Amino acid sequence: MALQPGSEDISYLLPPNGEHWEGRAIPDFTYGQQELVVEGIQWPQSAASALDTWALSRFDSVLRSAWSQRVELGLFRYRLGELQTRSLPGALGLVAQLNVERGVQRRCPQHMRSVRQPFDPEQFNFNKIQPGEILFRLRREPRVPRALQQEDVLVVINVSPLEWGHVLLVPEPARGLPQRLLPGALRAGVEAVLLSTHPGFRVGFNSLGGLASVNHLHLHGYYLAHRLPVEGAPSVPLGPGGLLHLLQTLPAPGFLFYTSGPGPDLDALVSRVCRATDYLTDHEIAHNLFVTRGTPPGKTSPSSALTGVRVILWARKSSFGIKEAEAFNVALCELAGHLPIKTSEAFSSLTETAAVALIQDSLLPPAQAHEVQAALVALLEQEEQ
Repeated sequence: MALQPGSEDISYLLPPNGEHWEGRAIPDFTYGQQELVVEGIQWPQSAASALDTWALSRFDSVLRSAWSQRVELGLFRYRLGELQTRSLPGALGLVAQLNVERGVQRRCPQHMRSVRQPFDPEQFNFNKIQPGEILFRLRREPRVPRALQQEDVLVVINVSPLEWGHVLLVPEPARGLPQRLLPGALRAGVEAVLLSTHPGFRVGFNSLGGLASVNHLHLHGYYLAHRLPVEGAPSVPLGPGGLLHLLQTLPAPGFLFYTSGPGPDLDALVSRVCRATDYLTDHEIAHNLFVTRGTPPGKTSPSSALTGVRVILWARKSSFGIKEAEAFNVALCELAGHLPIKTSEAFSSLTETAAVALIQDSLLPPAQAHEVQAALVALLEQEEQ
């Protein structure tokens, strides 16, 4: 059964109880290009706004209703209440949130040995989740070019959520794809951001060695009702072609890609980002990626309007084995300025200086970072010729 564009009936997503999930058809969320919203998205005057107050899109309404129902059915490891949140004093606008339950109750991450580690069907993977954890299948009509297409992107709850509405985008789980970014997966993530009319819906990817906890291809998506530094941070172009920019603002310099919306511009972004992540993976360099609405690249941010989508890519030190920092571990959201904190003590005492030091400790040494930057610029400009 599919929910077509323009339909408001989402009752098919909400079975009356959780007793008969086995054998139930996975509903389709089918959308067209007309639902990819580019114009008119910006933050209100207040620093934050509750999800309830937004004029939500069809995508938001479906995800919200299905996610809330799974909460009532007890399918999460803990019940996520309203998280204590504060902006750390300082120039960066880092957002700290206390989430003790995620730090204690999340599934133990798998042991990784390599950024290129093959998929292991004996380890936990998304073919082993409960059927009720699947919300719907994300489907694009008309079909995109085959090279950029994933036929079966499941939207699944993260049973250990870091924020409200935390889901996983899992492309073609039956294929057993390892945690290596593919063009169709990235396209689904960018279009999910464009399907939401909430400026705080973000998508991200952790590579192996970049704190991915499951070696089965997936992206994260979640709502955070707060601005983040990466949305409008200034940047400079790298190389004469301007195909790649470098965010210069702390907490972490990152490679910036930008698209003004669907069409050839989005196609080009997907291709460039995946060429860059392929290079990093092939050279055993861990990385994190963050997708958010934001302003065009440049040295200044001309307005508060979020006129397109920013994709930020960070190359970082590999982290294999289970390593738990006292305040927070550094992955996709921390690099973007969202800091889920694991203890009350750390939440109350953390400073911007300490947070930045912890984040920067995860980055590549300057000499290696410069080598990676030069290699990516040369790679992208060579392939664009």
